[in-house]
Amino acid sequence: QVQLVESGGGLVQAGGSLRLSCAASVSGRTFSTYCMGWFRQAPGKEREFVATISGSGGNTYYADSVMGRFTISRDNAKNTLLLQMNSLKPEDTAVYYCAANPVYGSDYVSLGPDEYDYWGQGTQVTVSS
Repeated sequence: QVQLVESGGGLVQAGGSLRLSCAASVSGRTFSTYCMGWFRQAPGKEREFVATISGSGGNTYYADSVMGRFTISRDNAKNTLLLQMNSLKPEDTAVYYCAANPVYGSDYVSLGPDEYDYWGQGTQVTVSS
């Protein structure tokens, strides 16, 4: 079982930066055995993939729209997932969710939201032009 709580969202001007955090409470297995991901959902749009990281932290994958601007990382000792967002654009405005995928595999990453079993409540990111 995993409980996830996001924080760090807010209002920022275009070109600015934000760092999102996701604190995980895990029972039954360790945080490092979960593939983790960030997703976002803008008003009137479907939830979309942003970035994913393997349990070991050694494998990452990004959506084309955020490649080179966002960095996903994790601290397994602190059960924390991070998303550093730089050079933010108005089109990055959305509610951002972290999610946990229970498939085992130290280098496993996943892009599909249907493959994630656990979700946080989301944190709002608003980028003004």
